[in-house]
Amino acid sequence: MNPLRNPWFALTASLLVCLGVWRWAETILIPSNTHVAQAKAIPIGNNSDLYPRWLGARELILRGHDPYSPEMTRQMQQGFYGRQLDPNNPTDPKDQVAFAYPLYVIFLLAPAVTLPFMIVLKIFQWLLLLSLAASVPLWMTAIGFRPRRVLVVSGMALAVGSFPAVQEFYMQNLTALVLLFLAAAAAATVRGWLLPSGFLLALATIKPQLSGLFIFFFLLWSTAQWAKRQALFWSFLVSLAALVIAAECVSYGWIARFLTLVRAYQIYAADPPILRTLLPSWLATPVAAVLVGFLVLHCWRWRTAPAGTEYFGWALAWVATVTLALIPKLAAYSQPLLIPTWLVLLAHRETIWKAGLIPRALVKAAFACQLWQWVAALVLSICSILIAPARLRGLAEIPMYTSLPSWPITLLAVAVATFSMGHVSRQDPRATLPDPQTPAAPHG
Repeated sequence: MNPLRNPWFALTASLLVCLGVWRWAETILIPSNTHVAQAKAIPIGNNSDLYPRWLGARELILRGHDPYSPEMTRQMQQGFYGRQLDPNNPTDPKDQVAFAYPLYVIFLLAPAVTLPFMIVLKIFQWLLLLSLAASVPLWMTAIGFRPRRVLVVSGMALAVGSFPAVQEFYMQNLTALVLLFLAAAAAATVRGWLLPSGFLLALATIKPQLSGLFIFFFLLWSTAQWAKRQALFWSFLVSLAALVIAAECVSYGWIARFLTLVRAYQIYAADPPILRTLLPSWLATPVAAVLVGFLVLHCWRWRTAPAGTEYFGWALAWVATVTLALIPKLAAYSQPLLIPTWLVLLAHRETIWKAGLIPRALVKAAFACQLWQWVAALVLSICSILIAPARLRGLAEIPMYTSLPSWPITLLAVAVATFSMGHVSRQDPRATLPDPQTPAAPHG
């Protein structure tokens, strides 16, 4: 049964998977992680990534305290871990949970600084879930994918019913919000709303490691037809300058303090990029350089493509996949970066199927990695009804076994599909793509 041709089956399955993932997380995974943390004497506080940002914003706006100061870092540790970290205690975490964000993030948090943190936490839990869900139809608009509404809702349910969504809900990292800004900027570009698009890209720089390559592509795209697209370029620059200057007015010299903190963060908190996890260090760097080179080549060739068309979507897929390879963090909440990539592969599935055995196999493997997470979580959640969840703790991480291989397989699928379908060497997008005013043809 093809779910794309049986949308109500897809919706039912998506809702069932969503419920299964959340039951697995709440009854098996979280109790298991808590048990391990207690056994290792790891301090447990509110464990909210939002807390240091909220506390820094509150103390700066209401009391004028510098959020980058060591004293503020100690206060952030007190809330996040329940106590200050002891540098002489080898079992204490290395992450100092300092305010390692551009200062202008406080403008997004300003409405919440007078509220108790537990209320802010609850608001952001649901806000971040809604952000993940809303990003799905926005990415669909950006790549010109127009499935039936039932399938759109199914995709939103699957996004919310995933381990990254669970992690966002309990940790309140701002990644989902940044991805919403990027998806909204891409969708606004398709609609021709270039001024809002530039503003949204500027907001996405609160996490520059996630947004940097996307911004590079959009700015390069805006230069290809300068007379028509320059509004995006100037909107981004003016918006970013306004954010930086406004933050400077609030706290003079913040950029230098922020960069100092970021350098320290890279030492004590950052994980190695995915490439350094999968490859020897001597090979990871040249592979990263090759990926960046291919990305620049693709972005350069596809910069003329009208927004919402095939080549525009493939460019977004490449940007998202390479970004995940380069960011110094293996946290699951970064995995939704692959949403536009999966949607592009799904939108062009019929063409990929005709491209040969290897592209088909890689695309199937990419989706199988994600399917494993959903199915394994669902099976464990059903088992938890029949078996005491405590007895399943040893199996808690089985659904996450494919999280790491998901990225390289998806990258290979994108690369092979791109070359097999002739997107780089055999076609000139300027000669084949429809007029910018012509809406993209629906898929599915």
